[in-house]
Amino acid sequence: MRDSVAATQEGRRLAQSASDDSAWRRWGPYVAARQWGTVREDYSANGDAWRYFPFDQAHQRAYRWGEDGLGGLCDRYGFLNLAVALWNTHDDRLKERLFGLTGPEGNHGEDVKEYYWALDATPTHSWAQWLYRYPQAAFPYQQLREANAHRGYHLDEYELADTGILAEDRFFDVTVTHAKAGATDICVVYEATNHGPDAAPLHLVPQLWFRNTWVWGEDRRMATMQQEQFEDERGYVAISAEQAWLNRYTLFAEGAPEVLWCANETDDVACFGAEENHHPYPKDAVDRAIVHGDRTLLSPEPNGTKVALDYAYDAVPPGATVRVRLRLVAGDGPKHPFDDGFDRVLADRRAEADEFYGAVIPASADANDTLVARRAFAGLNWGKQLYRYSVREWLSGDPAMPPPPDQRRAPEPAGRNTSWGSFDLADVISMPDDWEYPWFASWDLAFHTVALADIDPAFAKSQLLLMCREWSQHPDGQLPAYEWSFSDVNPPVHAWAAWQVYLADGGTDRVFLTRIMTKLLLNFGWWVNRKDEAGNELFEGGFLGMDNISVFDRSRSVPQGWRLEQSDATSWVAFMCLSMLRIAQELARADPAWGDIATTYLERFLAISQAVENFGTNKTSLWDEQDGFFYDILVDGNGAVQPVRVRSLVGFVPLLAVANSPAWVGREIPQLARHRAWLKRHRPDLARYILADAQSEDAGVTLSLVDRDRYPRLLERLFDPREFLADHGIRSLPADYRDGVELDLLGQKMGIRYTPGYSEDGMFGGNSNWRGPIWFPLNVLLIDALRTRAEGVGGPFEVEFPTGSGEKVTLDEAANRIEQRLLDLFRPAPDGRRPGEQRDHPGGPLWDAHPTFSEYFHGDDGTGLGASHQTGWTGMVAHLICTPPPAGSPAGSPAASPAGSPADPPATPPPASPADPTPSHP
Repeated sequence: MRDSVAATQEGRRLAQSASDDSAWRRWGPYVAARQWGTVREDYSANGDAWRYFPFDQAHQRAYRWGEDGLGGLCDRYGFLNLAVALWNTHDDRLKERLFGLTGPEGNHGEDVKEYYWALDATPTHSWAQWLYRYPQAAFPYQQLREANAHRGYHLDEYELADTGILAEDRFFDVTVTHAKAGATDICVVYEATNHGPDAAPLHLVPQLWFRNTWVWGEDRRMATMQQEQFEDERGYVAISAEQAWLNRYTLFAEGAPEVLWCANETDDVACFGAEENHHPYPKDAVDRAIVHGDRTLLSPEPNGTKVALDYAYDAVPPGATVRVRLRLVAGDGPKHPFDDGFDRVLADRRAEADEFYGAVIPASADANDTLVARRAFAGLNWGKQLYRYSVREWLSGDPAMPPPPDQRRAPEPAGRNTSWGSFDLADVISMPDDWEYPWFASWDLAFHTVALADIDPAFAKSQLLLMCREWSQHPDGQLPAYEWSFSDVNPPVHAWAAWQVYLADGGTDRVFLTRIMTKLLLNFGWWVNRKDEAGNELFEGGFLGMDNISVFDRSRSVPQGWRLEQSDATSWVAFMCLSMLRIAQELARADPAWGDIATTYLERFLAISQAVENFGTNKTSLWDEQDGFFYDILVDGNGAVQPVRVRSLVGFVPLLAVANSPAWVGREIPQLARHRAWLKRHRPDLARYILADAQSEDAGVTLSLVDRDRYPRLLERLFDPREFLADHGIRSLPADYRDGVELDLLGQKMGIRYTPGYSEDGMFGGNSNWRGPIWFPLNVLLIDALRTRAEGVGGPFEVEFPTGSGEKVTLDEAANRIEQRLLDLFRPAPDGRRPGEQRDHPGGPLWDAHPTFSEYFHGDDGTGLGASHQTGWTGMVAHLICTPPPAGSPAGSPAASPAGSPADPPATPPPASPADPTPSHP
């Protein structure tokens, strides 16, 4: 962390909070935006998570593994939860959680149908704000379902704004604010502003509840809550809550709301048609009482495991704001929780957040870029959600519940995650998108950590380590992909991310590097042993995150009798080798034993490089000399080959496999220097991938999977506006496929065409499209690779940018220009609208104030597409804003150019790495 950041009040709190179990991290906005419809809650025979636990039962049925809510707050293990619910007197249910379409319901897959934004947040959650836009008319649940059901892949999604319900600004903006007076003393404010032209009624209903841990039979300890009784008038309601791990907390609620009690238990009658409920006062009692006027399910006693505080406003005037204050405190708390000190806490934490981000975001950033960066960091902080999932318990079922169907334990792929019995997490994890992806994805997470390292390097490091711990990494070395299929394959980007995070944190924590490196050695072994079927240094992997980028499903539809040797899979492994080499070189500076590992990864990289060049009896190459491009290749058991001539990002992944070995490597790691010299003399066929200065190798070398001759040919396509270069970044498929191309593949006609927007078929659910749109993470990696090559041997040369323009620029300038195109997605155009906004977001001050962070972007006009809160990897825009390359410097800042390395070992011992996340679940 930079000195200026460390000197802030929030920076000092972070210095005291290196561990995930630190006091200031104990409470945060860790409540999921969606728990229903997840794999964890699915106990069906057929794995249909969407239908097994649907939205319409979420307010009636107890969750097994987590909770969800609006702007929720909970402890890091999710025992005690606080969130706001709303009712506009027209909805058919209490608004307790965000609504969206399931995968089968949406014409492009799952899709949240609400408007909300993470406004602000500090890494220790000392300060956080979140905004929800609540319609004043009845929420059109059925209309949204029916309209989308009748839309095909070629049509836009039908969104909430399309219904007209938000016309004339007839909505409440509900702002949630959390400000910590201390690590376990949290001031909470709910404010609702009527933006409509008429007075409108509203119920603000804060709810406090315990996650149900007792009914399943694993943990019989009951949590308890009760209302405190006072002899004198206090001007507030007090609720005490006790649980074995948390001990005692008190919630204070200002004023005199109606207090409604029940239990966090399932309404068996409503959900399953049972004759009676297991518990007489189930969780939907609050909804039944407020919305339907039925109070029969409320507890008559002032105690339970769920309590609601109903603040009813008959008519909020236009432009007016109503405000509710609460305070959640460990122990009994103060006698005067809402004195002047309450508002001082809010003012102080807000000022400290301003101070912190003033140090993080460069002063050179203009007002819009500063807003975008701060909102991206807010999304990353609000996107940290509690993730509990023990696959062993999930597969076996709970002692007090009926046993799961036998089909669940069938071997994969018929059963889900059945080979992952060692997987067992109960941790706060950075999610890709809080509603559409409320579960971690390992390669998404790697990108998150690079942006998180700018504000919270300890958490960034702990996230990377968590994915490699023995309770998440498979015993065979594979990293879990995502909960729908842990066995799927994500690109191996963790070593790259670890190096980036190491440099962002000052380049001194070799303990972290050692810990992550030893685990990634196991992961590399998995790639070699499981994804190189022929043992020829060429790799498979399937879709590898780029879902429908080819003419067939690369995970499931490879022609029978053939295997697919993938340009991207092979290049990803070469990229991993170079990342591992950089780490090993750094570790060898202090411990010479790592020098042998560095030599190993040099050898592995060169072996892959040679295999890309030619393999098999026919000396086939992934490189097509005529087209000047890398392609996937189909190979049968007899050695016959057929290239899959689809130009896509798959052919550019080889560019990512580039790294510079600084001059000090030759001096400080002699065995590596000797080995490079031996290769130069005895293996000239491999030397083409080791670029060295002809005059003196003392200046360092550059390792590149793409040699000097092929490099400009690839860039010619990459920078061609008729192909991959768009106004807002690099497309995933070339624009000259707009009219479609057809391949004769093994006697079968297969086609593909450039689709700049949403997917036009159902491959991988239809909500993800790599057939044209711009994807932030690959663009960031390409920028990084260009800068690495620019600062390396032979890098100072010029290329035409854009292709056909006649203008020549340096590689570094080309990288800068692509970066600016990405940043322009978030900068207002002349019409005042940011190009990267989602189509359905109206214009005007109430909307333009809130940038969105989309999953991907339209390849022609940059419109935001897919998930609308992807401050996971699209949050990397904050990293780009915060680490601009210095003018005139090809190297850029350390975080922007991870090829670099600290010049000297630290003079003092490195700081301790974050404490282990523990597998023990309180």
